[in-house]
Amino acid sequence: MSGETENKKMSEYEVETGGSKFWRKAKKDPFVPIGIAGLLGTVGWGAVSYRHHRKQGMSTSIFLMRFRVFAQSAVVGSMVVGVCYHLYRDYYKHDNNEVKKS
Repeated sequence: MSGETENKKMSEYEVETGGSKFWRKAKKDPFVPIGIAGLLGTVGWGAVSYRHHRKQGMSTSIFLMRFRVFAQSAVVGSMVVGVCYHLYRDYYKHDNNEVKKS
């Protein structure tokens, strides 16, 4: 008896694919796809830049240190933009029906 009820409960739920989960989360928090695009852009820039700097004689360790600093500044910058966006969305752009209590 309980097995049939569990199967019925499980069949009521919709199976979510990877793509639909990504788009659902992207609508909820738009910085997810922006962050992924930033990651891919930074890695692509690093690969092209590594080939260029290697031909000029820059050592790999120096290049990786400079690349790490660039990547970290990109992450911190995106976090600051995300926090500012959420502060604006939560505190300045709210419904007129909702009254904030002080």
